[in-house]
Amino acid sequence: MASVFFSSDAANPDTYPHFYADLQMYNVTMNAPDPQVFMAQFVSWEIAARGQTSGPGANITRFRSDEYDRLWRAAETEMDPVKRAALFIRMNDLVIADVVVIPVLWRNGVGAAAARLQGMELQRLGHDHVRLPLLVQDLTPRDRGL
Repeated sequence: MASVFFSSDAANPDTYPHFYADLQMYNVTMNAPDPQVFMAQFVSWEIAARGQTSGPGANITRFRSDEYDRLWRAAETEMDPVKRAALFIRMNDLVIADVVVIPVLWRNGVGAAAARLQGMELQRLGHDHVRLPLLVQDLTPRDRGL
């Protein structure tokens, strides 16, 4: 039952942050145009401790990578949008290479804006955020540091 699985009750051992097996399936989406908060779910200082009752950390996968942590911290202060995007791409590559998550679906969404609204352009990814001046897909492998 979804109300149990996604419950915020820290004492309930049957919620998704307390899942202590090898694999579970659920969907999480990035709900902001900037990936910093979304990618924080994989930093080591946010690892949810087993048996933690005061509320889990954001990293319920318990993934730990010194390189990932270093890249995330660098992205916090990087002002160059191309370099910053490359940091997030590398972080994503680490998460996928270590099979921390296995992307299995894309949750489509619908967005609309009044025709008279100026400067509104939906992102290629389908979110209803104002289009960022730099999209990750536009980076060349050299820009990504590969």
